[in-house]
Amino acid sequence: MSWNNIIGQKQQIRTLRKALETERFAHAYLFTGPEGSGKESVAFEIASIFNCRSVKTSNSKGACGTCPECLQVQSFMHPNIEYIFPVESSLLDPGDSAKKENKRFTEAKERYDALLEQKKQNPYFSPAMERSMGILTEQIITLQHKASFMPREGSKKIFIISQAERLHPSAANKILKLLEEPPPHVVFILVSSRPETLLPTIRSRCQTIKFSRVTAGDLKLWLLEHHPEIKDPELSFIVSFSRGNLRLAWELINSRHSNPSETATILLRNQALDYLRLLLTPSRFYEAINACEKHAKNFSRSELTLFLAALLLFFQDVNHRRIKPDFQELNNPDIADAIDRFVKNFPNPDFFKISTITEEAIRSIERNANPLLVMASFTAEIKALLQRV
Repeated sequence: MSWNNIIGQKQQIRTLRKALETERFAHAYLFTGPEGSGKESVAFEIASIFNCRSVKTSNSKGACGTCPECLQVQSFMHPNIEYIFPVESSLLDPGDSAKKENKRFTEAKERYDALLEQKKQNPYFSPAMERSMGILTEQIITLQHKASFMPREGSKKIFIISQAERLHPSAANKILKLLEEPPPHVVFILVSSRPETLLPTIRSRCQTIKFSRVTAGDLKLWLLEHHPEIKDPELSFIVSFSRGNLRLAWELINSRHSNPSETATILLRNQALDYLRLLLTPSRFYEAINACEKHAKNFSRSELTLFLAALLLFFQDVNHRRIKPDFQELNNPDIADAIDRFVKNFPNPDFFKISTITEEAIRSIERNANPLLVMASFTAEIKALLQRV
Protein backbone atom coordinates (compact mmCIF):
# COMPACT_ATOMS: atom_id res chain seq x y z
CA MET A 1 0.00 0.00 0.00
CA SER A 2 1.02 3.66 -0.29
CA TRP A 3 -0.54 7.00 0.63
CA ASN A 4 -2.07 7.07 -2.86
CA ASN A 5 -4.08 3.96 -2.04
CA ILE A 6 -5.73 5.52 1.00
CA ILE A 7 -9.30 6.44 0.09
CA GLY A 8 -10.29 9.94 1.20
CA GLN A 9 -9.03 11.25 4.58
CA LYS A 10 -6.87 13.92 2.91
CA GLN A 11 -6.55 16.19 5.96
CA GLN A 12 -5.73 13.26 8.25
CA ILE A 13 -3.04 12.03 5.86
CA ARG A 14 -1.53 15.52 5.61
CA THR A 15 -1.26 15.69 9.41
CA LEU A 16 0.42 12.29 9.68
CA ARG A 17 2.78 12.89 6.75
CA LYS A 18 3.92 16.21 8.20
CA ALA A 19 4.61 14.54 11.56
CA LEU A 20 6.68 11.87 9.82
CA GLU A 21 8.61 14.29 7.63
CA THR A 22 9.42 16.63 10.52
CA GLU A 23 10.28 13.70 12.82
CA ARG A 24 7.63 14.82 15.29
CA PHE A 25 5.60 11.65 15.21
CA ALA A 26 3.94 11.08 18.60
CA HIS A 27 4.60 7.96 20.66
CA ALA A 28 0.86 7.13 20.80
CA TYR A 29 -2.11 7.83 18.54
CA LEU A 30 -5.82 7.17 18.85
CA PHE A 31 -7.47 6.73 15.45
CA THR A 32 -11.21 7.26 15.77
CA GLY A 33 -14.06 7.28 13.29
CA PRO A 34 -16.87 5.17 11.82
CA GLU A 35 -16.43 1.50 11.00
CA GLY A 36 -14.91 0.98 7.57
CA SER A 37 -13.44 4.48 7.30
CA GLY A 38 -9.92 3.12 6.72
CA LYS A 39 -8.39 3.78 10.15
CA GLU A 40 -6.52 0.48 10.33
CA SER A 41 -5.26 0.65 6.76
CA VAL A 42 -3.63 3.98 7.64
CA ALA A 43 -2.12 2.41 10.78
CA PHE A 44 -0.55 -0.35 8.69
CA GLU A 45 0.73 2.19 6.16
CA ILE A 46 2.55 3.95 9.00
CA ALA A 47 3.93 0.61 10.21
CA SER A 48 5.23 -0.06 6.70
CA ILE A 49 6.81 3.40 6.38
CA PHE A 50 8.78 2.98 9.59
CA ASN A 51 10.16 -0.36 8.40
CA CYS A 52 10.25 -0.05 4.58
CA ARG A 53 13.71 -0.46 3.00
CA SER A 54 12.88 1.97 0.18
CA VAL A 55 11.77 4.90 2.31
CA LYS A 56 14.74 7.23 2.67
CA THR A 57 14.49 10.88 3.58
CA SER A 58 11.01 11.51 2.15
CA ASN A 59 7.75 9.87 3.12
CA SER A 60 5.72 11.72 0.49
CA LYS A 61 4.69 8.58 -1.39
CA GLY A 62 4.59 6.24 1.60
CA ALA A 63 5.95 2.71 1.74
CA CYS A 64 6.91 0.90 -1.46
CA GLY A 65 4.72 -2.12 -0.74
CA THR A 66 7.10 -4.49 -2.55
CA CYS A 67 10.27 -4.82 -0.45
CA PRO A 68 10.65 -7.81 1.92
CA GLU A 69 9.84 -5.61 4.91
CA CYS A 70 6.57 -4.34 3.39
CA LEU A 71 5.57 -7.85 2.33
CA GLN A 72 6.14 -9.06 5.89
CA VAL A 73 3.89 -6.30 7.21
CA GLN A 74 1.17 -7.26 4.73
CA SER A 75 1.35 -10.92 5.78
CA PHE A 76 1.33 -10.06 9.53
CA MET A 77 4.76 -11.66 9.88
CA HIS A 78 6.97 -8.63 10.55
CA PRO A 79 8.80 -8.93 13.90
CA ASN A 80 8.42 -5.19 14.57
CA ILE A 81 4.64 -5.10 14.10
CA GLU A 82 2.17 -6.33 16.69
CA TYR A 83 -1.51 -6.45 15.74
CA ILE A 84 -3.91 -6.99 18.64
CA PHE A 85 -7.63 -7.73 18.42
CA PRO A 86 -10.19 -9.53 20.65
CA VAL A 87 -9.36 -13.25 20.85
CA GLU A 88 -10.51 -16.27 22.85
CA SER A 89 -8.82 -16.93 26.18
CA SER A 90 -8.02 -20.53 25.16
CA LEU A 91 -5.34 -19.15 22.83
CA LEU A 92 -3.54 -17.36 25.66
CA ASP A 93 -3.05 -20.09 28.25
CA PRO A 94 0.53 -21.22 28.95
CA GLY A 95 1.58 -23.07 25.83
CA ASP A 96 2.99 -26.46 26.63
CA SER A 97 2.94 -29.20 24.02
CA ALA A 98 -0.01 -31.00 25.64
CA LYS A 99 -2.07 -27.81 25.55
CA LYS A 100 -1.33 -27.21 21.89
CA GLU A 101 -2.63 -30.66 21.07
CA ASN A 102 -5.86 -29.88 22.91
CA LYS A 103 -8.88 -29.85 20.61
CA ARG A 104 -10.22 -26.61 22.08
CA PHE A 105 -6.93 -24.81 21.45
CA THR A 106 -6.61 -26.24 17.93
CA GLU A 107 -10.11 -25.17 16.91
CA ALA A 108 -9.59 -21.68 18.37
CA LYS A 109 -6.28 -21.36 16.50
CA GLU A 110 -8.03 -22.30 13.26
CA ARG A 111 -10.64 -19.59 13.84
CA TYR A 112 -7.90 -17.09 14.63
CA ASP A 113 -5.97 -17.95 11.45
CA ALA A 114 -9.16 -17.69 9.39
CA LEU A 115 -9.77 -14.17 10.70
CA LEU A 116 -6.21 -13.12 9.87
CA GLU A 117 -6.63 -14.53 6.37
CA GLN A 118 -9.84 -12.52 5.98
CA LYS A 119 -7.95 -9.44 7.13
CA LYS A 120 -5.29 -10.07 4.47
CA GLN A 121 -7.98 -10.23 1.81
CA ASN A 122 -9.83 -7.17 3.08
CA PRO A 123 -7.69 -4.46 4.76
CA TYR A 124 -10.85 -2.73 6.02
CA PHE A 125 -12.08 -5.76 7.96
CA SER A 126 -11.67 -5.62 11.75
CA PRO A 127 -11.34 -9.18 13.12
CA ALA A 128 -12.75 -10.31 16.46
CA MET A 129 -13.33 -13.85 17.66
CA GLU A 130 -17.01 -14.47 18.45
CA ARG A 131 -16.26 -16.16 21.79
CA SER A 132 -13.86 -13.46 22.93
CA MET A 133 -14.40 -11.48 26.13
CA GLY A 134 -12.45 -8.59 24.62
CA ILE A 135 -8.76 -7.70 24.46
CA LEU A 136 -7.40 -9.63 27.41
CA THR A 137 -4.77 -8.89 30.02
CA GLU A 138 -2.50 -11.66 28.72
CA GLN A 139 -2.32 -9.95 25.33
CA ILE A 140 -1.10 -6.71 26.88
CA ILE A 141 1.39 -8.56 29.12
CA THR A 142 2.84 -10.03 25.92
CA LEU A 143 3.08 -6.50 24.49
CA GLN A 144 4.91 -5.33 27.61
CA HIS A 145 7.43 -8.11 27.16
CA LYS A 146 7.95 -7.39 23.46
CA ALA A 147 8.27 -3.66 24.11
CA SER A 148 11.39 -4.33 26.18
CA PHE A 149 13.31 -5.52 23.11
CA MET A 150 14.85 -3.14 20.61
CA PRO A 151 13.72 -3.31 16.96
CA ARG A 152 15.99 -3.70 14.00
CA GLU A 153 18.36 -0.80 13.39
CA GLY A 154 16.74 2.26 11.87
CA SER A 155 13.16 1.10 12.47
CA LYS A 156 10.48 1.21 15.13
CA LYS A 157 8.11 -1.26 16.70
CA ILE A 158 4.48 -0.47 15.92
CA PHE A 159 1.77 -1.80 18.23
CA ILE A 160 -1.66 -1.60 16.55
CA ILE A 161 -4.59 -2.26 18.88
CA SER A 162 -7.80 -2.85 16.92
CA GLN A 163 -11.17 -2.16 18.58
CA ALA A 164 -9.45 -0.59 21.57
CA GLU A 165 -12.84 0.05 23.18
CA ARG A 166 -12.94 -3.69 23.91
CA LEU A 167 -9.93 -3.62 26.23
CA HIS A 168 -10.69 -5.60 29.38
CA PRO A 169 -10.46 -3.25 32.42
CA SER A 170 -7.27 -4.89 33.71
CA ALA A 171 -5.80 -4.85 30.19
CA ALA A 172 -6.69 -1.15 29.89
CA ASN A 173 -4.77 -0.41 33.07
CA LYS A 174 -1.72 -2.28 31.79
CA ILE A 175 -1.75 -0.47 28.43
CA LEU A 176 -2.07 2.78 30.39
CA LYS A 177 1.16 1.90 32.21
CA LEU A 178 2.90 1.44 28.86
CA LEU A 179 1.57 4.77 27.60
CA GLU A 180 2.74 6.56 30.75
CA GLU A 181 6.29 5.27 30.35
CA PRO A 182 6.58 4.64 26.58
CA PRO A 183 9.75 3.04 25.26
CA PRO A 184 11.32 5.43 22.73
CA HIS A 185 11.43 2.74 20.04
CA VAL A 186 7.68 1.92 20.19
CA VAL A 187 4.73 3.66 18.54
CA PHE A 188 1.25 2.79 19.80
CA ILE A 189 -1.76 3.14 17.50
CA LEU A 190 -5.09 2.49 19.17
CA VAL A 191 -8.03 2.18 16.77
CA SER A 192 -11.62 2.64 17.91
CA SER A 193 -15.08 3.42 16.56
CA ARG A 194 -16.26 4.17 20.12
CA PRO A 195 -13.47 6.18 21.75
CA GLU A 196 -15.79 7.57 24.44
CA THR A 197 -15.74 4.14 26.12
CA LEU A 198 -11.96 4.23 26.60
CA LEU A 199 -10.45 5.38 29.89
CA PRO A 200 -10.03 9.18 29.83
CA THR A 201 -6.44 8.68 31.01
CA ILE A 202 -5.73 6.54 27.93
CA ARG A 203 -7.28 9.12 25.59
CA SER A 204 -5.30 11.92 27.21
CA ARG A 205 -1.99 10.15 26.53
CA CYS A 206 -2.71 9.68 22.82
CA GLN A 207 -2.82 12.17 19.99
CA THR A 208 -6.26 11.75 18.46
CA ILE A 209 -6.78 11.63 14.70
CA LYS A 210 -10.47 11.69 13.78
CA PHE A 211 -11.38 9.87 10.58
CA SER A 212 -14.60 10.63 8.74
CA ARG A 213 -16.86 8.42 6.69
CA VAL A 214 -15.54 8.24 3.13
CA THR A 215 -17.63 10.34 0.78
CA ALA A 216 -19.35 8.85 -2.25
CA GLY A 217 -17.27 11.14 -4.46
CA ASP A 218 -13.94 9.97 -3.00
CA LEU A 219 -14.92 6.30 -3.29
CA LYS A 220 -16.12 6.73 -6.87
CA LEU A 221 -12.91 8.51 -7.91
CA TRP A 222 -10.81 5.75 -6.31
CA LEU A 223 -12.82 3.04 -8.09
CA LEU A 224 -12.50 4.80 -11.44
CA GLU A 225 -8.72 5.01 -10.99
CA HIS A 226 -7.99 1.60 -9.49
CA HIS A 227 -10.84 -0.51 -10.93
CA PRO A 228 -11.66 0.95 -14.35
CA GLU A 229 -13.22 -2.39 -15.31
CA ILE A 230 -16.17 -1.66 -13.00
CA LYS A 231 -18.83 0.21 -14.96
CA ASP A 232 -22.31 1.47 -14.23
CA PRO A 233 -24.72 0.22 -13.01
CA GLU A 234 -22.42 -1.78 -10.77
CA LEU A 235 -20.18 1.21 -10.03
CA SER A 236 -23.10 3.28 -8.73
CA PHE A 237 -24.44 0.30 -6.82
CA ILE A 238 -21.14 -0.32 -4.99
CA VAL A 239 -20.82 3.36 -4.06
CA SER A 240 -24.44 3.61 -2.92
CA PHE A 241 -24.54 0.31 -1.06
CA SER A 242 -21.34 0.79 0.92
CA ARG A 243 -22.45 4.23 2.21
CA GLY A 244 -18.86 5.16 3.01
CA ASN A 245 -18.04 1.80 4.64
CA LEU A 246 -14.90 0.58 2.87
CA ARG A 247 -15.21 -2.91 4.32
CA LEU A 248 -18.49 -3.36 2.47
CA ALA A 249 -17.14 -1.75 -0.71
CA TRP A 250 -14.11 -4.07 -0.66
CA GLU A 251 -16.33 -7.14 -0.22
CA LEU A 252 -18.41 -6.10 -3.20
CA ILE A 253 -15.33 -5.49 -5.35
CA ASN A 254 -13.88 -8.90 -4.55
CA SER A 255 -17.13 -10.79 -5.02
CA ARG A 256 -17.49 -9.72 -8.63
CA HIS A 257 -18.29 -12.39 -11.20
CA SER A 258 -15.91 -12.89 -14.12
CA ASN A 259 -18.68 -11.89 -16.55
CA PRO A 260 -19.13 -8.09 -16.22
CA SER A 261 -22.75 -8.33 -17.35
CA GLU A 262 -23.57 -10.79 -14.56
CA THR A 263 -21.57 -9.57 -11.61
CA ALA A 264 -22.33 -11.05 -8.21
CA THR A 265 -23.63 -7.76 -6.85
CA ILE A 266 -26.09 -7.21 -9.70
CA LEU A 267 -27.20 -10.85 -9.62
CA LEU A 268 -28.01 -10.55 -5.93
CA ARG A 269 -29.83 -7.28 -6.50
CA ASN A 270 -31.95 -8.87 -9.23
CA GLN A 271 -32.75 -11.80 -6.94
CA ALA A 272 -33.85 -9.31 -4.29
CA LEU A 273 -36.16 -7.59 -6.77
CA ASP A 274 -37.59 -10.95 -7.90
CA TYR A 275 -38.35 -11.72 -4.26
CA LEU A 276 -40.07 -8.32 -3.91
CA ARG A 277 -42.21 -8.98 -7.01
CA LEU A 278 -43.37 -12.29 -5.53
CA LEU A 279 -44.15 -10.53 -2.26
CA LEU A 280 -46.25 -7.88 -4.02
CA THR A 281 -48.29 -10.38 -6.05
CA PRO A 282 -51.18 -11.69 -3.88
CA SER A 283 -51.38 -15.05 -5.64
CA ARG A 284 -47.62 -15.68 -5.26
CA PHE A 285 -47.04 -15.00 -1.55
CA TYR A 286 -46.37 -18.70 -0.94
CA GLU A 287 -43.58 -18.50 -3.53
CA ALA A 288 -42.17 -15.48 -1.72
CA ILE A 289 -42.05 -17.48 1.54
CA ASN A 290 -40.23 -20.29 -0.26
CA ALA A 291 -37.75 -17.81 -1.74
CA CYS A 292 -37.22 -16.30 1.72
CA GLU A 293 -36.39 -19.74 3.20
CA LYS A 294 -34.14 -20.64 0.27
CA HIS A 295 -32.10 -17.45 0.52
CA ALA A 296 -31.81 -17.72 4.32
CA LYS A 297 -30.41 -21.24 4.01
CA ASN A 298 -28.19 -20.82 0.94
CA PHE A 299 -26.77 -17.30 1.19
CA SER A 300 -23.80 -16.40 3.35
CA ARG A 301 -24.30 -13.62 5.90
CA SER A 302 -22.53 -11.11 3.65
CA GLU A 303 -24.77 -12.14 0.73
CA LEU A 304 -27.89 -11.77 2.87
CA THR A 305 -26.70 -8.33 3.96
CA LEU A 306 -26.23 -7.35 0.33
CA PHE A 307 -29.63 -8.85 -0.57
CA LEU A 308 -31.40 -6.69 2.03
CA ALA A 309 -29.32 -3.62 1.25
CA ALA A 310 -30.28 -3.96 -2.42
CA LEU A 311 -33.93 -3.67 -1.38
CA LEU A 312 -33.09 -0.66 0.78
CA LEU A 313 -31.40 1.09 -2.15
CA PHE A 314 -34.36 0.27 -4.40
CA PHE A 315 -36.78 1.81 -1.88
CA GLN A 316 -34.56 4.89 -1.69
CA ASP A 317 -34.78 5.26 -5.48
CA VAL A 318 -38.56 4.88 -5.37
CA ASN A 319 -38.82 7.56 -2.70
CA HIS A 320 -36.62 9.95 -4.70
CA ARG A 321 -38.69 9.46 -7.85
CA ARG A 322 -41.94 9.80 -5.88
CA ILE A 323 -40.83 13.19 -4.54
CA LYS A 324 -39.13 14.33 -7.76
CA PRO A 325 -40.18 12.38 -10.87
CA ASP A 326 -37.16 13.54 -12.91
CA PHE A 327 -34.61 12.65 -10.19
CA GLN A 328 -31.49 11.30 -11.96
CA GLU A 329 -28.97 10.34 -9.25
CA LEU A 330 -30.42 6.85 -8.79
CA ASN A 331 -28.68 4.00 -6.99
CA ASN A 332 -29.98 1.71 -9.76
CA PRO A 333 -30.05 3.76 -12.96
CA ASP A 334 -30.36 0.63 -15.14
CA ILE A 335 -33.80 -0.27 -13.72
CA ALA A 336 -35.41 3.19 -13.79
CA ASP A 337 -38.51 1.72 -15.50
CA ALA A 338 -39.10 -0.74 -12.64
CA ILE A 339 -38.65 2.09 -10.13
CA ASP A 340 -41.21 4.25 -11.94
CA ARG A 341 -43.70 1.34 -12.09
CA PHE A 342 -43.41 0.89 -8.34
CA VAL A 343 -44.03 4.62 -7.82
CA LYS A 344 -47.17 4.38 -9.95
CA ASN A 345 -48.55 1.22 -8.32
CA PHE A 346 -47.60 2.10 -4.73
CA PRO A 347 -47.83 5.90 -4.49
CA ASN A 348 -47.82 6.35 -0.68
CA PRO A 349 -45.71 3.74 1.10
CA ASP A 350 -44.34 4.49 4.56
CA PHE A 351 -40.68 4.67 3.58
CA PHE A 352 -39.57 5.52 7.11
CA LYS A 353 -40.97 2.25 8.49
CA ILE A 354 -39.83 0.26 5.45
CA SER A 355 -36.28 1.61 5.73
CA THR A 356 -36.25 1.05 9.49
CA ILE A 357 -37.20 -2.64 9.37
CA THR A 358 -34.81 -3.26 6.48
CA GLU A 359 -31.89 -1.67 8.35
CA GLU A 360 -32.84 -3.60 11.50
CA ALA A 361 -32.78 -6.85 9.53
CA ILE A 362 -29.33 -5.97 8.15
CA ARG A 363 -28.00 -5.24 11.65
CA SER A 364 -29.47 -8.49 12.97
CA ILE A 365 -27.72 -10.51 10.26
CA GLU A 366 -24.43 -8.72 10.98
CA ARG A 367 -24.83 -9.55 14.68
CA ASN A 368 -25.17 -13.27 13.93
CA ALA A 369 -28.91 -13.59 14.46
CA ASN A 370 -30.61 -16.66 12.97
CA PRO A 371 -30.92 -15.85 9.22
CA LEU A 372 -34.15 -17.81 8.75
CA LEU A 373 -35.89 -16.08 11.66
CA VAL A 374 -34.68 -12.65 10.48
CA MET A 375 -35.83 -13.19 6.92
CA ALA A 376 -39.20 -14.67 7.96
CA SER A 377 -39.89 -11.72 10.25
CA PHE A 378 -38.76 -9.25 7.59
CA THR A 379 -41.01 -10.87 4.96
CA ALA A 380 -44.07 -10.66 7.20
CA GLU A 381 -43.43 -7.05 8.22
CA ILE A 382 -42.68 -5.74 4.72
CA LYS A 383 -45.76 -7.52 3.34
CA ALA A 384 -47.98 -5.92 5.98
CA LEU A 385 -46.57 -2.45 5.29
CA LEU A 386 -47.02 -2.73 1.53
CA GLN A 387 -50.58 -4.01 1.91
CA ARG A 388 -51.55 -0.79 3.69
CA VAL A 389 -50.58 1.51 0.80
